Amino acid sequence: MLLFVGVLMGALDIAIIGPALPAIQADFNLDGRQLAVLFNAYVLGQVIGTQPLAKLADRFGPRAIYILAITFFALGSLLLVIARDPLTMYAGRAIQGFGAGGIFPVATTVIAAKLSREDRGPALGLLGSVWGLAFCIGPVLGGILLNYSWRWLFVVNLPIAALLVVGAWKLLPATAATRRLPFDFAGAAALLVGLCALVLGLNNLDTNNIADSLRQLVVAIPLLIFVVLMPLFLWLETRAEDPIVRPGLLRSRQVTTAALIAAGAGAIQTATLFYPALAVEAIGVSESTAAFMLLPGVVVATIGAVIVGKLINTVGTRLLILFSLVLMGIGLVMFGQAQMNLATFIVATMISALGSAGLVGAPIRWTILNESRPDERAAAQGLLSNITSVGRLMGAATVGATIASKGGGVPGYQSAFIGAAILGSLLFLLSMTLKSRRAEQATTHGEPAPASA
Repeated sequence: MLLFVGVLMGALDIAIIGPALPAIQADFNLDGRQLAVLFNAYVLGQVIGTQPLAKLADRFGPRAIYILAITFFALGSLLLVIARDPLTMYAGRAIQGFGAGGIFPVATTVIAAKLSREDRGPALGLLGSVWGLAFCIGPVLGGILLNYSWRWLFVVNLPIAALLVVGAWKLLPATAATRRLPFDFAGAAALLVGLCALVLGLNNLDTNNIADSLRQLVVAIPLLIFVVLMPLFLWLETRAEDPIVRPGLLRSRQVTTAALIAAGAGAIQTATLFYPALAVEAIGVSESTAAFMLLPGVVVATIGAVIVGKLINTVGTRLLILFSLVLMGIGLVMFGQAQMNLATFIVATMISALGSAGLVGAPIRWTILNESRPDERAAAQGLLSNITSVGRLMGAATVGATIASKGGGVPGYQSAFIGAAILGSLLFLLSMTLKSRRAEQATTHGEPAPASA
C-alpha cells in the first residue's frame, strides 16, 4: 500500500495538471509556449532524476532513496503552492519531476526484494494499474479542487508525502550494498547530459518542417551532443568500478529486446494521446466530451493491468506482450481506417487500452527484473523508464510530423495511427525473439530458481 500510494501521488500530478492549466495561464498571463515549459520542465527533471536516484537505491538501500524521492516531490509541490512568478513554477515542476523519477524504480525494486518471483507479476500488475486509476480520479479531483484554487492541486501532496516518509521509515528495507565502490560520476554525467540534450533537442523540433528544423542550432547542437555522448557513456561504463548501468546487462539480448520494445511502446503510447483530437474532428464532439469518452478505456486498462500481472507466471511475458501488441494494433487500425462514430470510438479505445495495459505494464518490468542482479535492479528499472521516455519523445515528434504532412484534421490523425500500427507490427516480430516461459523461469541472478523451473 505504501508503494501504491507513492506511485499514485506521482501519477495523479500528471493527470490533474491538465485541468489546472487554464487557471495557471490566467494567473501568470502565460502564452502557449510558456505553458509547454511546465510540461517540459517535469519531463526534464524526471529524466535527470531517474537514473541517479535508482543507482543510489542500489547502493544505499530503497528506504533512504524512496524518502529522498518523496521529499524532492514534496519540495517541488511546495514551490508550486507558493509560486508568485513563472520561474518558480518551472523550478517546482522540475523538482517534482526529479523526485518522481525515483519513485517507480525504487517501488519496483522493493517488490523484487520483498516478494518471491511468483508474486512479483501480480504486484507489478497492481502497481501498473495505478496509472489508469490516476487518470480516472485525476480529472474529478482536479475539478473539485479548482473550485477553490489551482494551488490546492499541489497542497494535497504535502500531507500525503509526510505520511509516505513516515511509512517508508517504518516499513521499507534499509539494506545497503555491503561494499561500496567509487561512484561512477563520469558515467552519470555523460548519461544525464546526453539525455537532457536529447530532451531539449526533441522539444525544440518543429514537426511541421523537420528537415529545416534539424538545421536550427537549438535542435542540431543538442542532438549532436546526444549522439556523441552515448558512445562515450558506454565506453565509460566498461571502465567504471561500479557503473551506473552494468555493461553485461546491456549486452543481454533479452534486455536489449525488452528495451527496444519499451521504446516502441512509448512511441505508440504517444500516438494514443491524439484519440480525443480525432473524436473532435471526426465525430464533432466537444473537447471535454472527447476526454470523457476515454473513460471506458481507462477503466479497462486499470483492470487489465492487474489481470496481466497475474498471468505472467502462467503464460510468460512473451505471450502477453505478443497478445498486447495484437490488441493495440487492432485498436490503432480501427482508429486509422474505420468510419468513426461514438460506438466505434469507444470499442477501439477499450481494445487498444487493454493492449496498452500489457505492453507498457508488468511484463516488460518483470523481464528486466528477471535479467537483473539483485544489486542492480533499481538502476535497470531506471534505465527502462528513461528508454520509455525517449520513445515517447521520439513518438511525439514523429506523430506531429505525420499529422502535419497530411494537413491535419482526420486524415492526419488517421495516418499517424496507421504509422503506429506498422510500428506495432515490427515490435511483434521483435517480441517473438524474447525468451519462452520455460527459459524465462530458468533464468536466475543471485536467487534460487522457482520449483516449477
